[in-house]
Amino acid sequence: MPTLNWPEKALSPIPDLNFILNASIFPGGDSYPSGLSENHLYLGDNLKTMAALLPDYAGRIDLIYADPPFFTNKIFSARIGRGEDSRDPANWKLGDGYNDHWGDLDEYLSFLYPRLYMMYKLLSPTGSLYLHLDWHADSYARILLDEIFGSDRLVNQIAWLYHGPSPIRNAFNRKHDTIFIYSKSKNYTFNCDAVREPYNPNTLKTFASSTKAGFGKVPDLERGKVPEDWWYFPVVARLHNERTGYPTQKPEALLERIILASSNPGDLVADFFCGSGTTPLVASRIGRSFLGADATWRAIITTRDRLVNQPARPFSIWKAEDFKIPLEKTNLKIKITGSTINLIDPPELNSWEIDPDWNGKEFKSAIQAIRPIRSGTIPLSLNIPTLGKKIKIQAVTIRGGSIEAVVEKKNQ
Repeated sequence: MPTLNWPEKALSPIPDLNFILNASIFPGGDSYPSGLSENHLYLGDNLKTMAALLPDYAGRIDLIYADPPFFTNKIFSARIGRGEDSRDPANWKLGDGYNDHWGDLDEYLSFLYPRLYMMYKLLSPTGSLYLHLDWHADSYARILLDEIFGSDRLVNQIAWLYHGPSPIRNAFNRKHDTIFIYSKSKNYTFNCDAVREPYNPNTLKTFASSTKAGFGKVPDLERGKVPEDWWYFPVVARLHNERTGYPTQKPEALLERIILASSNPGDLVADFFCGSGTTPLVASRIGRSFLGADATWRAIITTRDRLVNQPARPFSIWKAEDFKIPLEKTNLKIKITGSTINLIDPPELNSWEIDPDWNGKEFKSAIQAIRPIRSGTIPLSLNIPTLGKKIKIQAVTIRGGSIEAVVEKKNQ
């Protein structure tokens, strides 16, 4: 079988990485369930993260969706403004996004190859990997996947089609991405009935008008059909209610089809390039557990906000010990009136949350306020019926800076 080689190709030993529990999140509630379900977000380099997860998760993950950098050689920014004119990018308020800039193709492949290999090791015997790329590097990735999984383990090569403006004038507009589906074994999960869609109205008319339609084969028209290997879903730029401002965000309908097709209720779904968090969001919504990881703080807080807004089942956030969360050089002014906690003239916030009975170690977020995605302002008052002696507040500004404050409740 042909293989792809370059001077730096290697599967080198990966240094140990320890994680610190940053927060346990209980979305939308002011009381703690008996325990956290297996839903976790990891902040840190995803190769080291996957290596750290191997002892507990090797052969256990049922589905991995991977949306890595595409080798575009661009540096992406995140939109952090609200109510801006989408047609006027010069006046958008921007924050850090993520880096997809490489010295050359060899450097990119040296990044991608060991991560694909690690995903293979984490997959369960019936698990599948969906690798999402575009024309920049998809042909190279397929050769790597053939090497790691075996060429006979290619299930599908999906073309995701979409519309949108394009500046290209010397070629056909590039309006599709490629999603490779590889299985760990020949016995993989695929729920065709979970993703059936209605037949085209023209097809229904054809079968209704002639007994010879379909060359003698009559499908179950009421049941619908299994989608072809080309999918049309609008890009997030056209989905106003989903947009977070995070670059390269993928539509929820795309991930819903993937998760329904290749996992079962209660299965474990992972996304180690989770970005805006669409995979954890959809997985939680339709009854799967999730692992999400990303190397940027912006990605983790965007994912956290979307899970809280849903709201999702409880989840935890873990931080690599070598990762420094950016701190905001300001103080929070706090006023407690009865069971209500008020922020007084804070900086422009993306979110804030409260641990009403902080034990001095683990932060348990019992109630959260998130800045609305489309318009409106973030609430500056939160009510918790029961407050302990020590209360900890964590906030994140729209620029991504973190602020912490601890207050003691006075006897009343």
